Amino acid sequence: MDNSRLDFTNRKVLVTAGAAGIGLSIATAFKNLGADVFVTDINPAAVEAARAAGFAAAVSDVSDESQVVELAAAVRTELGGLDVLVNNAGIAGPTGPIETLDSAAWKSTFEVNVHGQFYCIKNLLPLLRESADASIVNLSSAAGRLGMAGRSAYSSSKWAVIGLTKTLAIELGEERIRVNAICPGAVNGPRIEAVIEAKAAMLGRPLEEVSDLYHRQSSLNRLVEAGDIADMAVFLASSMARSINGQAMAVDGNTEKLY
Repeated sequence: MDNSRLDFTNRKVLVTAGAAGIGLSIATAFKNLGADVFVTDINPAAVEAARAAGFAAAVSDVSDESQVVELAAAVRTELGGLDVLVNNAGIAGPTGPIETLDSAAWKSTFEVNVHGQFYCIKNLLPLLRESADASIVNLSSAAGRLGMAGRSAYSSSKWAVIGLTKTLAIELGEERIRVNAICPGAVNGPRIEAVIEAKAAMLGRPLEEVSDLYHRQSSLNRLVEAGDIADMAVFLASSMARSINGQAMAVDGNTEKLY
């Protein structure tokens, strides 16, 4: 393998929700490969920690387009350009049968998971167009290709991300801007623990039993790690993936059913 094709020296990367969790793993992977990385996050304390770790960083809520406009200006100032946009920001949304869901919680799920990606792409596209090798990586989910009982808001929003990805891959392809998505399975960490707890409550089943189902829902019988998602993000943004466009890449240990 030509390792130089994973060299991101002097390349500019923005990771949304990049100051913690999966986003921080993605941002760190790019930074370790030489990239200049800007992270944005809604959590001020996480942003301060990211700055202390050497990232350019700003507090931003991607569901508010006015804040994304300010973010785009900050990225231009701090990085001087942009080669890779990783749309990682997302929320779990409500859990329960559809007739029990709160309409505001449903809307909030789409505001972050779908509209947030739209706002970021729309407002950062001028910077990406200045790059000689631009790439957009959108975070979807295994729930973006499979149904997920009790998780209709989240699943629907992640299916929408796939539609956005495939459409923009066609729309931006002539400009050599590649657009792909990652579909993680259940990723080890606090978010999936909260989802499992909510699902157990909805089903009226013991937490340990539902947790075991989540751990065994893939053929590998284990949860995905954040680093697995970071590896795929780096690959998709690299020249090794120069002909990969409009794809939804599953990183889920071969998950065929979601609980």
